[in-house]
Amino acid sequence: MVWWGWLVIGLLLMGAELVAVDAAFYLVFVGLAAIITGLLVFMGIAMPIWLQWLVFGVLAAVTMVAFRRKLYDKLRGETIGFADQVDGRHVSVLEDVAAGGETRVEFRGSRWSAVNVGSEPLKAGEQAIIKTADGSQLEIDRVGSM
Repeated sequence: MVWWGWLVIGLLLMGAELVAVDAAFYLVFVGLAAIITGLLVFMGIAMPIWLQWLVFGVLAAVTMVAFRRKLYDKLRGETIGFADQVDGRHVSVLEDVAAGGETRVEFRGSRWSAVNVGSEPLKAGEQAIIKTADGSQLEIDRVGSM
C-alpha cells in the first residue's frame, strides 16, 4: 500500500475515536499503528504488502497492550486506589436529595458529585457516609444505615 494510504487510514481511525465513537481508545492505537506503518514506508523501508500488514498488526497489538489501559485510566479520571481511600468517610450533603438521586457533597474541602444509593432521602446539611467511588462520583448513604 502507498505510504499516504496508511496515514489516511490512521487519521480516520483516530478521528473516529476522538470525535464520533467511544471505543475506549482502541481505535487510537490502531490508527497510531497505521500512521507508524505509513511513516516507515515513507522513509523508504522496502516492505511488501504482506509485511506492511504484519507490521501494522503487531504495532496495533503491542501499543494497545502496553499503553491503552494507562492512557484510558488517566484520561477518564480513574485514580488507582482512590475508592479504597474514601470508603467509609463522612461527607456533608449540600442539598436535599431523594433516594437514587444525584447531588453535590462537601468532601476534603471541595464539592463532589454524589448519588444517594440508600433507600431514604437525605436532607441538606445532613452527614452521609461514602459507600464507594465510581470514577469521580461518590456513592453515599445515610450514616448508620446498612
